[in-house]
Amino acid sequence: MMMSARLIHISRLIPRLPLYRCRCHHAGLVSQAHVHYSGDRARPRMPIAFSHTLQIQPVSFCSDLASRKYDLIYAFPAIKGLRALSRLKLMQTGITAVLLPAVYYLYLQGQASALLMSYSTGIAVFAGVMLYSISHYVRRVVGMMYLDSTQTILKVSHLTFWGHRRDLYVPVSDVMTLGDSGDSKGEPILRLKRYSSSDTMYFSTRLGQVVDRNAFEKVFGSLS
Repeated sequence: MMMSARLIHISRLIPRLPLYRCRCHHAGLVSQAHVHYSGDRARPRMPIAFSHTLQIQPVSFCSDLASRKYDLIYAFPAIKGLRALSRLKLMQTGITAVLLPAVYYLYLQGQASALLMSYSTGIAVFAGVMLYSISHYVRRVVGMMYLDSTQTILKVSHLTFWGHRRDLYVPVSDVMTLGDSGDSKGEPILRLKRYSSSDTMYFSTRLGQVVDRNAFEKVFGSLS
């Protein structure tokens, strides 16, 4: 009896976590890597003692979104140049990171001057800062946008930190129109914002190409 009473007491201390189902058609941002959910119901409330030790794994990607048929509505041709720039900065940062220990070794051996060591360190730090800065903005540039046949899911393609392509799937009802996002229709750089998240991406109707104007306006509103 004492043992069962203790078990009951312990079970009451364990938080009751909600069960998760794949809700990629209804809310949030679905990517090929993970799922973001918005709203209080998608955030389990746990005591502080458990929040640091117990982690809820995100719901896996819904493959039916990737298998849908999508039509191109927007393209940004310069995304290839940004991809090359991103990979070039990665290569430059990697080279400096490999050469820097060798310069320090030569300095400790007395075969390199302090000026060379300082110069090499400055280049390595500058390359790292530039890589972070460039990647921070390049990852937010929209390369292409597609709309599925039901016109309910917007597929957004952009670059990752490593310069690879990544596709995000966003419900059209969650995408802000140009009027709601606060952008003027004639601005060169426009923001892709969602109601359920503060994340912002960028695209341009001047530098880019609106392939399907009617479908594009169903997502972002009138361009005229």
